[in-house]
Amino acid sequence: MADWITIGELSERTGVATSALRFYEERGLISSERTSGNQRRYRRPMIRRVSVIRAAQRCGLSLEEIAQAMEVLPAERTPGRRDWEKMSQAWRSRLDERIAALELLRDDLSSCIGCGCLSLSRCSLLNPQDVASRFGPGARYLEPSPAR
Repeated sequence: MADWITIGELSERTGVATSALRFYEERGLISSERTSGNQRRYRRPMIRRVSVIRAAQRCGLSLEEIAQAMEVLPAERTPGRRDWEKMSQAWRSRLDERIAALELLRDDLSSCIGCGCLSLSRCSLLNPQDVASRFGPGARYLEPSPAR
């Protein structure tokens, strides 16, 4: 049974609570087999799958996005490097968008963000008469590809 680990061992190795592991399993992100005593057992490669789920969540991907990308992973064998590369391609554009949004937030938060508050003296130059409001609610200049 060296290839199999308990839910507690998976939790300890990945830093993910057992309740979250059960939730991931309910959502179809991970799978286990049951012993004759009805205890969950996970194949050791599940450690990588759970770790990828957590890393993707930390990057802001939703569980739906993660599940969709993981559909390309083989169920009949342990995923290899090419399988993981194929899966990660589904996230590349989404992550690029997040990176751009974070850079914009970092670089522009102290200047006009198009929120309509006009509280900064510089805002009256970048957003006179709150022209950004025609582009929709919120901080319009922090949106990817903002209209200015």
